[in-house]
Formats: sequence, structure tokens, C-alpha cells
Amino acid sequence: MSADATAPQARGWRGVLSAFSTPSALTMCLLGFGSGLPFLLVGYVLSIWLREAGYDLGLIGLLSYIGLFYALKFVWAPVLDRYPLPWLGRRRGWLFASQLLLAAGLAGMALLGPGAGLPLFILLAGVAAFAGATQDIAVDAYRIEIAPVEAQGALAATYTLGYRLGLIASTVGVLYVAEFWDWRVAYLAMAALMIPPLLTTLVAREPESTVPLGPRGGFVQAFVGPFVEFFRRNGWVLAVALLAFVGLYKLPDQMLGVIAGPYYLDSGFDKAQIANISKLYGVPIGIAGAFVGGMAVAAIGLRWSLAVAAVGVALSNLLFILMSVHPGELWAFMAAISGDNFSQGFAGTVLVAFMSALANRSYTATQYALLGSLANLPGKLIGGVSGFMVEASSYTAFFVFSTLSIVPTLLLLLWLWPRLAPRPTA
Repeated sequence: MSADATAPQARGWRGVLSAFSTPSALTMCLLGFGSGLPFLLVGYVLSIWLREAGYDLGLIGLLSYIGLFYALKFVWAPVLDRYPLPWLGRRRGWLFASQLLLAAGLAGMALLGPGAGLPLFILLAGVAAFAGATQDIAVDAYRIEIAPVEAQGALAATYTLGYRLGLIASTVGVLYVAEFWDWRVAYLAMAALMIPPLLTTLVAREPESTVPLGPRGGFVQAFVGPFVEFFRRNGWVLAVALLAFVGLYKLPDQMLGVIAGPYYLDSGFDKAQIANISKLYGVPIGIAGAFVGGMAVAAIGLRWSLAVAAVGVALSNLLFILMSVHPGELWAFMAAISGDNFSQGFAGTVLVAFMSALANRSYTATQYALLGSLANLPGKLIGGVSGFMVEASSYTAFFVFSTLSIVPTLLLLLWLWPRLAPRPTA
């Protein structure tokens, strides 16, 4: 699970600070770093590498489908709940295996490179993405089981900190290394940064209770039970509407993911400038947006927060047009990143609060994995053809289209409005 998925659990800055005093908090910070590290290395950063290597936007867009492993992780999430590996325990066994596979995938990408053999290179990127998504599932399950409910907010806060640091390392760090050395050294460095999470998994304690959640009816029941419960609890019509709403909510943001990196390059910025503005400058703004999103949920309620966040994310895409009108000008880049990152942080907290209310704690890992996957799937599918869309029209037309893509989400929210009552979590 991503960092944003745990943000609403933290109870303000006091809870965040108190989290650092416990051993489990340091463990979650390091595991969060491992979870944040690969996500952009097989998406946003990979697209920059491929663009610089001379590949066209159409191919880059198609290769973004590698990220579907993150969107589809609910498919194999029940396996991690029910079937332990023969080492280190149920949770740490899967953690160690996925982390080791991830490090190997990143190292393989570095040593091969896209020029030496694109099919094998893409296969290795797929291995890294699959391992990263599996690590997310395992880390989230570990966090839930390592501490009681009242401690989850503190652990979530430290996980979020680690995840954000992983994102910075895999963007700012890798882009700087690639700028001043080369991509091979950059990705080898990222593979080496998986060593601290691997060591953390080896020395961390296994949760006392690792009994699979839900009924014990065998392989089929392990996969079917969580989904049957969700539809029975909500009814088929409302359940489908809720899943569709979650799936469409981040569509404007997800559509821009794979095109953003090439767009920055095509707008006249080098890798160092991209790292400085989009990450060093943009990440703190995203954190501020997440904090304001949490305050909004408490102050004006979940429904209004969902509406404000959805509109904000969509409208922020129009700011990227400034970069087309003023190519190479840092103020335009900063304005676009400011609006985009703040709205993403705000919407991420609000959406996670909503998904947390939908999940039954008896099936937290699988149901939350489903909801988290749905939040990324439609945007990933459209993002895969985004390069062709830009080449057939223009960047500006694509940004306008991405803004208008929020309309179905708002119509669904209008229908759901009277039905969004507080929901049980157990």
C-alpha cells in the first residue's frame, strides 16, 4: 500500500512525533522507504530514461502498462494472507522474498539497459513492478498485525515518512545520478538502497498473530470471500457504484503520470531541473496538501471533501498549459507543480479516508488492496495510450481532456451523496 493510504490514520502532529519513540515505528519507516523506492522507477522515471534513449511517446505510453501490477495487486493479495513461505514467518517471509526479487529486478535493468535488448529490459521492469506491488501488500498486512488498532495511526505516520523518502530517493536521487554519471549507475544505486529494508525485515519481529483473516474454506474461499462480503454488505447496485467511484476518482491525475516526465523534457527542462522542481520543491507541497486534506475531512466532512478534492485535482491539470505557453521558464513549471502536488496530496488523504471507511476489518488486506487497485486502474489503462493521444493532437488538448474526465466522477458523487453514511469497519 502506498504512503497516502495510511495518512488519515495519524492523529495530528503529536501522534506523528510520538510514533518515533517505538521500535515498530522505525521498522515501519524503513519498510515504507522500501515500498516508496520502486514505484516511480518502473513508471515516471523509466519514461524519462526511455525518452532520453530516443523512444517515441507511443511506445513509452504502452510500456506504462507495467504499472498495472500495482493496480492489480488485489488479484494475488489473498495468497499472502493464506499461504506462508517456508522461512521467516508468514509476513516477513513474503516481505523478504519480494524485496530480494525487487533488488534483483532493478539491478538487472541497470546492467542491461534498454539499448542492449528492449524485450528483456521490459521483462525485468515487469519483475521489479510485480515485486514492488507484492511488497506493498506484505508491508500493509505487517503493519496491521504488528500493533493494536489504537497504535495504527502512529505506525502509519512513520510509514508515510519512509515512503516519501523513498520517492525522493527514486526521483531526485536517481535523476541527479543519471545526469552526472549515467542511468546504469543510477539504477544500481537504487538496487543497493533496498539493503536497509531487507535487513529490517530480517531483524524485525514477526507479528504474534498471523492467522489468515476471513473464513478458512480453502483456496477458492480465500479469493472469493472478501469480495462476496463487500457486495452482500452494500448490495449490488451500491457496491458497483462505490467501486466505480473509487476507480474514476484519480483519473485526471493518473492520466498525466506517464506523460509528465517526457512533457517536462519537451518543455525545455533538464533532469536536474526536473528533480529540483518536481520533487525537492514539489514533495513538501504535496505533504502540505495531505495535511490540509486531513483537516478538511474533520472540518467539513467526507462528502464535501471528496467534492472539493475531485474538482481541485481536475482543474490543476490546466496549470500545465502554462508550461506550453512559457517553455523553459521555471516560474511556469513551479506554478504547475504547486497546484498539481497540493491537489494530489489533498485528494490522496480524502480518498484514503473514504476507502478506509469502506473496508471491513475482517478482510482489510484484500478489500483495501482491491480498492487501492481500482483507484489506479482506469488511469493506468488510459495512460497507456496517452502518448498516442498527445501525438494525434497536442499536449494542451490532452490536458483539457484530462480535466474534463472528472465529470463522470462528479455525477457518481451526486448519486452517492445521500447514501454516504458512516460505514462499519469491523
